[in-house]
Amino acid sequence: MTKLSMVIILSAIVFLFPNIISSSAMADDFDITFKFERQHKCSPTSPKITLSNIPEGTQTFKARLIDHDNPHNHGGGTLANDGSGVLGEGALTEGYNGPCPPSSHLYEITVRALDANGKELASAGKKRMFP
Repeated sequence: MTKLSMVIILSAIVFLFPNIISSSAMADDFDITFKFERQHKCSPTSPKITLSNIPEGTQTFKARLIDHDNPHNHGGGTLANDGSGVLGEGALTEGYNGPCPPSSHLYEITVRALDANGKELASAGKKRMFP
């Protein structure tokens, strides 16, 4: 099959099935941002997490915090999608304990977007050093 043939076939798929293509692209674009502040050190109060490009059909978010330098699960939470695109400060309550390293450590917050049946639609994560 030539490159031209592939381009024609892919163009036809995009034209005939735009919702399938855009849904996949949206899931791939799901992203989060957050910032640790001084008050989050050794605290049960999680940082505010801003979500972007939330996949259509998302009913809940499952989030967690992990220390990559000392493998430890710092807990997280399962939250309903209220449409705001924000998991507010302190929203993670399921065993959540904020970063508490003796020196600078690399932490990651991951958020999974789930549909009504608990199927993962997308996942996003960001790593930050603390302090």
